[in-house]
Formats: sequence, C-alpha cells, structure tokens
Amino acid sequence: MTELVPALSAALLAGLLGSAHCLGMCAGISGLFAVNSTVATLRRELPFALTYNLGRVLSYSLLGAIVGVFGGVIVEASPAVAGVIRIFGGIVISLVGLKVAFDLRYLNAIERMGATLWSRISPAARNLVPVTSLPRALGLGLIWGWLPCGLVYSVLLIAATSANAANGAMIMIAFGLGTMPAMVMTGLGAAKLSQLMRRRGTRLGLGLLIVVLGLLTIAMPVAAWLTLQPHQHAVA
Repeated sequence: MTELVPALSAALLAGLLGSAHCLGMCAGISGLFAVNSTVATLRRELPFALTYNLGRVLSYSLLGAIVGVFGGVIVEASPAVAGVIRIFGGIVISLVGLKVAFDLRYLNAIERMGATLWSRISPAARNLVPVTSLPRALGLGLIWGWLPCGLVYSVLLIAATSANAANGAMIMIAFGLGTMPAMVMTGLGAAKLSQLMRRRGTRLGLGLLIVVLGLLTIAMPVAAWLTLQPHQHAVA
C-alpha cells in the first residue's frame, strides 16, 4: 500500500490542479444543470452537479480497473518487468506534473487518439439533455467520463502501472475526486475556484510537487535494485 501512496497523491493533485484543463472541456456540460434544469435554488441544483460528477468518477474508476488488469497481465507474464513498469509509472507521474506546472501541450496528441471511440459514444448524451432528473445527470456523467482527455489518459497510464484492477480503480477515483471541487462549483455557476486553479503560482508549486512524487516512485524500485546487487555479489 505504501508503494501506492505516490501514485494516489499524484492522481489527486493532478485532478485538483488539472481541473482547469477539465473545465475547458467539461464546463459546458457541468453548466447544463444550472441552465437547463427547472430548479432555481442552490439546494436543489447541488444534487444534480454531484450526481453528474459521481457518474464521471465511476467511469474513471472502471477505466482504471480495466487498464490495471492489463498491467497485471503483463507483470504476471513477466515478473521481471514489474520494476521497469513502476519506473515508467514514475516517469508518467513526472510528465503529468510538468503538464500541470507549465501547461505543456504534449497531451493534445493523446486526446486525438480517443476521438474515434468518443464519436461512437457521444450521441447517447443528446438523449439525456436537458438534465431534468438525477438519473439523467448520472447517465450524462457516465458518458462524459469517456470524453477524450489527455490528462485522463496520462493518469490512466499511472493506473496501468499499478498492475492491479483495484489499485487502478483507486488511482482513477483519486483523480476524479481531485477534479470534483472545480467541476461541482462550475456546475453551480461559481468560477472562483477555477480562477484559483489557473493561477500561475498555484499550478507551478503543486505541479512540481507531482514531479517530486514521480521521482519518488522511480526511486523505490531503483533503490530496491541497488540494495539487491551487493547481496547477489555476496552470495556469489
């Protein structure tokens, strides 16, 4: 479980800081509750926003479990690559941190990879708008969890390196929870939190913290390998 902490922390921070990226793609969807629903009070709008985002996080967790299974199959077939996969996971975490800190555009190409799948799924969302009930909000969230997003795909790579369905799901849940504050507030028409997430100092500081978590993830298997080498020589 200790080995999972850097990945979970990085996913949570990536979601929190990357929510500015998410807002550019999903803010209009979150805003559907305030615009299209017939309720006029905050108390009644909040369940719509929460339910939509619950559906989105559930889709993330499913994706995380799927890629975690694939990672686990690779490790089971060749246990020797487990350390390499963890190092790769650390590299991905660091890249996500650099994306958050410096708003790098390398994720755009990854987003285009999911466009074909999204073109098949997105028409179902039209039947759920306007969002006039909680089941519609949940359904829309479940669909929108598959929206092509480079940041989501990057965190999915981290989930895949966990090599376990449960761990992969937990990593994506952590990411989804990180995006929740800004997405829920946007759904309620509040923009203050998203403005905070876009501040240069905030993004730089926490983005670099994600990079540190990535380096820590890399250091664990490297340290284990270095400590193993003297032991092997001693036995020989």
